[in-house]
Parts: sequence; structure tokens; C-alpha cells
Amino acid sequence: MKQAIVARGDLGMGEGKLAAQVAHASLMAYEDADSKHQSAWKGEGQKKVVLRADSEAQLFALAEKANTEGLPHAIVRDAGHTELEPGTASALAVGPANDDAVDVVTGELSLY
Repeated sequence: MKQAIVARGDLGMGEGKLAAQVAHASLMAYEDADSKHQSAWKGEGQKKVVLRADSEAQLFALAEKANTEGLPHAIVRDAGHTELEPGTASALAVGPANDDAVDVVTGELSLY
């Protein structure tokens, strides 16, 4: 079981902003998962990987693939209080789900 969080590298987010967006995405996708996957992921140590997308279009294409695959996922849209414009899609989380299922969506991406 794992979760992949994909953050947009093209936005130039500072380290703190990036960390916050990744955390938001992780929690939102966890809440989208069923209780069976939530429990299994928690019991196995909550494995996560943070990956890089280079555009909003790429982020949405990955989200669509996660949806097609039936995986829990969530896109973060920033509130606009600090670095980003309101509504900016900054990150996507896929999973928690089986490693191979998450890799179908995010396996070609580079680490952030």
C-alpha cells in the first residue's frame, strides 16, 4: 500500500508552501479512500512518495487516469492567501492503494 503525491514544479513554490500542499493532498485523498484501504495503509506505515508534475494539464490528466482506475485521489486548489493565486491547482494525491495500482497512474514521474 502506498500513496503518491504529485506536486507542480512549474509553480516555483517555496519549501514550506510545497510541504503544506503535499500535506493537504495526502489527507484529502486518504479521506476519499474506503475504510479498508485506510486501515491497511495506516497499519503498514503510511508509505508515501512525492513526485513532480510540470503543468496543470499534466496534473489533471493524472487525476483523470486515477479516476478511470477507480483509485482514491484528490486535487488541491490553493486558497490564495500566500504564494499562489486563488484556485491554483497545486498538487494531486493518488491512493492509498496497492503499490502497483498507484504506479499505473504515477509510475513514469520523477521524484520531486
